Amino acid sequence: MNNDIDFEEILAQYRAQPYELVPIQAVHTGEVHFLARQDDEAAPASGEWLQIPGTALYEIVREKNTKRVAATTNGQVSMIRHELEGRFVEAGETLMEIRHPLKKKEIIEAILREVLLLFPAPETAKYFFAIDVQSCIDKKGARSVTVDPGDEILTMSLMKRDTPLYYHGERGVLYSIYFTPGLSVARGEPLIGVCPPEKLPLIQKIITRVKAEWDAAGRA
Repeated sequence: MNNDIDFEEILAQYRAQPYELVPIQAVHTGEVHFLARQDDEAAPASGEWLQIPGTALYEIVREKNTKRVAATTNGQVSMIRHELEGRFVEAGETLMEIRHPLKKKEIIEAILREVLLLFPAPETAKYFFAIDVQSCIDKKGARSVTVDPGDEILTMSLMKRDTPLYYHGERGVLYSIYFTPGLSVARGEPLIGVCPPEKLPLIQKIITRVKAEWDAAGRA
C-alpha cells in the first residue's frame, strides 16, 4: 500500500456499480432444476430464529434424493444458465448469479481489502492466532497489535498437525481480521489485513468519505 492510492477512482467505481455479482454454485453433484427466474428478487433466511426460509433458487437431485437450495444473500437474479436445466453438473459449477446491492459497511470492507496488506491462507485449513497475539487482542483489541516481519502470528491446523505461520509483510497494525478461529478457511482467502502506522490517516479518510457519500445518498 502506498500514499499514491487513487481512492477517488476506487470510490468512482463503487458509485457507478454499488453492487457485486454473487455466483450461486452447485452444492454437490447432481441433476439441476431451476426454481428462480431471471430478475426475481432473492432474500436469505430471516426471522429471529431464521425460521423464514430464504428464496428457493434451485433443486439438485442425486441418487433420488432432492435438495432444495435457497439464497443466502439478497439481490436480483441477474443470470441463469438455462442450458443446465435438467442436466447433471459437478459440485462447484456456477448455476446463476445474484446482483447484490452493497451496503455502506460492505463497500468499506471491499475498499479496505484493496488497500490493506493481506495475509492469505496458505492452505485450506483451520487457523488460530498465536497465544500472545490472541491475548493482546482479548485485552486491547486487534488494532493494538503491531506485527513485524518474522513475527509468529498464526497457527495453521491441518490434518491434526499444527504449523506456526510467520508474518512476512511490511510492519504494521493488525487492522482487519477475516477469519473465525477454529473454522476452516479456503486456500488463498485473506486471514488478516495489516496497515502500516503511517497509512492509518489514509484509511480513516477513506472510511469517512464513504460514510459521508452513502449517507448523503440515503443508502444503508
